[in-house]
Amino acid sequence: MIEMSRAYKMVLQSQGFVVSELVMRMGRRSICLAAFVALLCLGSTLATQEKRVADQTCGSGFQEGEVEFFPNISKIEYEGPSSKNPLAFKWYNPEEEIYGKKMKDWLRFSVAFWHTFRGDGSDPFGSPTKQWPWDDGTDSLEMAFTRMRANFEFLKKLGLNRWCFHDRDIAPEGRTLEESNANLDKVVALAKQLQEGTDIRPLWGTAQLFKHPRYMHGAATSPDARIYAYAAAQVKKAMEATKELGGENYVFWGGREGYQSLLNTDLERELNHLGQFLKSAAEYKKKIDFDGVLLIEPKPQEPTKHQYDWDAATAIGFLQKYGLKDDFKLNIECNHATLAGHSCYHELEVSRINGVLGNIDANTGDAQTGWDTDQFLMDIAETTQVMLSVLQNGGLAPGGFNFDAKLRRESTDVEDLFISHIAGMDAMARGLRNAAKILEEGTLPSIVKERYASFDSALGASIESGELGFEELEREALRMEEPLPASGKQELAEMVFYNSI
Repeated sequence: MIEMSRAYKMVLQSQGFVVSELVMRMGRRSICLAAFVALLCLGSTLATQEKRVADQTCGSGFQEGEVEFFPNISKIEYEGPSSKNPLAFKWYNPEEEIYGKKMKDWLRFSVAFWHTFRGDGSDPFGSPTKQWPWDDGTDSLEMAFTRMRANFEFLKKLGLNRWCFHDRDIAPEGRTLEESNANLDKVVALAKQLQEGTDIRPLWGTAQLFKHPRYMHGAATSPDARIYAYAAAQVKKAMEATKELGGENYVFWGGREGYQSLLNTDLERELNHLGQFLKSAAEYKKKIDFDGVLLIEPKPQEPTKHQYDWDAATAIGFLQKYGLKDDFKLNIECNHATLAGHSCYHELEVSRINGVLGNIDANTGDAQTGWDTDQFLMDIAETTQVMLSVLQNGGLAPGGFNFDAKLRRESTDVEDLFISHIAGMDAMARGLRNAAKILEEGTLPSIVKERYASFDSALGASIESGELGFEELEREALRMEEPLPASGKQELAEMVFYNSI
């Protein structure tokens, strides 16, 4: 069996396939089938004197040395709500105009590289359950190149032109900072080459400041000044990489920026350090002429017991205290909102009315689980509420919707990568259609407007303008009869909303 595997491996490699050790362990039947396909393609190649790597029909049109990672998946097309094809859009029609813009311009979808191409199904209680056919499971530079090529094919077949990344997801960590930077430079160079002739660009990039043991106490909030400096150097490089690739935003998620116990924590000092770190980032952004938006992603806890940017309101207060509100906006993740005891709608509205809604990580959790499960958001009521905020915000550009969501541990087929994104995109598209319908019909907005109609009166207008103080308001109260509050009409509002979806 070993010699047979080696022989088949040689055949596969002769056709440009990246053959992982995992594939070689898959067994005689899988290897024979793969080699048989390669032999068919080899015959076709010899017959036509063309150097091509092809899918199972040998008609992919790929150039020498390339591999088609999803040979059985065609470009995903819109087929409409009546379609039963799991590999087609039912609601997302990118060129269709909704509420004054094309759907693709409202939604600006993005694929999360870490979940899609580095997710292995592992969780705190279990080992990995999946490894894609092209992936050998290593963190080598060669495998980083392979994953990046798979990413671009995936984007093209989904019809998307945006993706997001952490630096250490796309390029391996080296033995030194210099080596890590060199690895990142090489992967970025490949990504830039793959971008040529396309409109594919990162929606945002970021630095992974939470996985490596050096960051166990935090990065910007570490009690060790050397680690603070190392984190700053890593962010500097990641920001440069994002700019090099034409990224539109840069995100800060402080998964380790918090505490496990106040008994060993100088809370004031850590917050001041975090404020200074973000101030330095904003200064460096200007120095390198990076046009992207800097985003903070709130989360209440996990992995820390308390994370300093707990929710949108906390993050806004932090930005105001340290004079950073003009330099940052927020990246709201729906699953983080529910971990903080809020709805995603709440977090979006808090961000919107404060002028800092910059981007959305479209995902959800499980109410029965209670941790950050990062599932694809498919609840149409929730996507409709999300889109109400986005429409009232005038859109998210240069932000968008990043699918910070992963396959379930038990979903192990390659096609599941497509099915999950299609379902997520369709759910957001349905939410967009519903939200536009609600705003255009005007019934729900009129219920809200009527509820606050008294503030459109002379008295209400004077209160809102600040013309009346407590003394003037007391005189008004003494002259009036006992005010009787009107019904809040909550059930009516809920009826109108749910009848619209």
